[in-house]
Amino acid sequence: MQRSRFLFCCLCLFSVLSSVRADDVEQQIARIKQVQKEGQGNQAASQAVQSLSQADASALIPILSSFKGANPLAVNWLCGAFEAVAANAIQQGKLPKAELEKFILDKSNNPRARRLAYETLIKVDASASERIIPGMINDPSVTLRRDAVQRLIDQAKKLEKDGKKDAAKQAYEQALSGATDDDQVKAIVKPLRGLGEKIDLQKHFGFLSDWKIIGPFDNRELKGYDTAYPPEKNLDFSSALKGKEGEVNWKSVNTEDDYGIFDIAKEISPYKGAVMYCAADFYSPGEQELEIRLGTPNAWKIWVNGKLLFARNEYHRGMIMDQYSVPVTFKPGKNVILLKLCQNEQTESWAQRYQFQLRIARPSGTGVLSEKPEATTQLTP
Repeated sequence: MQRSRFLFCCLCLFSVLSSVRADDVEQQIARIKQVQKEGQGNQAASQAVQSLSQADASALIPILSSFKGANPLAVNWLCGAFEAVAANAIQQGKLPKAELEKFILDKSNNPRARRLAYETLIKVDASASERIIPGMINDPSVTLRRDAVQRLIDQAKKLEKDGKKDAAKQAYEQALSGATDDDQVKAIVKPLRGLGEKIDLQKHFGFLSDWKIIGPFDNRELKGYDTAYPPEKNLDFSSALKGKEGEVNWKSVNTEDDYGIFDIAKEISPYKGAVMYCAADFYSPGEQELEIRLGTPNAWKIWVNGKLLFARNEYHRGMIMDQYSVPVTFKPGKNVILLKLCQNEQTESWAQRYQFQLRIARPSGTGVLSEKPEATTQLTP
């Protein structure tokens, strides 16, 4: 009887201690998430990580779950705590593999947390890669999707080497459906075109290729960047405006470049000390949280439906795809994008580029196409 009471008391004490440990884990996580980029809370976060690092494997999933809503600095601290707890769990043979895999497969979880969980899991279970990665071809996690795409590229290369062209083509096409990184896209498109396939990269990436353009307006002595010329106040594509060199009108232009690059200097004129305005429509089937991704070596401002979203007053920084990413909420139906591009007066050979590329994408990098509704014909009774 006394032994039973003793065991009962031990179980109760164990339960209380476990509860305290769980509460303490949440408290330490909360302290870490309070850290600020200016440095406030760093000491408290450091102490919290030291304490959290002593937790058992049951803390792993709560730590990963806490990535959601955490700022980048807090995420770095949480990564350190997770890695310390995971290392101890692996050493003790107590890593919760099933729970980690479940966390990875839940696409609503934080992408960085899912990647960290995946890299930890495959340390003790290499076979997990073959279970997980094939299903990540369209995953919101950029890195997990990249692994899935690379897996298919490797398969396609082997099939092509073995002379199985139809199977290779199918594997390449499947890889392209999930590819957003330019290096992988190029590694897919080249052999596909070699196999006779036509690939529309503008469509794949979501580049806008049809624009209306007007200018030049005056940007001598860099005054044009802060000058609100008429297109910023009212977009009337039928009106003639006073420009830097006389009357200017809107005209329609397009580009056939694979990467949606429109070269103002080559296609219109190599203006110096000039401002050009470019406008395009994007039709959305409903309200969407997307990104405008821009590449340009010139100073710029961008508006959507008359609202200024972002601006950068910098020249000749170079140009790469997705150089700038600007979050945007598109309304249902027609949305008007207005881009202001400024060229300065530098005459050096490296300062002559006057061009841009612009695409619409999800945060994962997947291109999104404009969906203009088909015209409907109303029948007359």
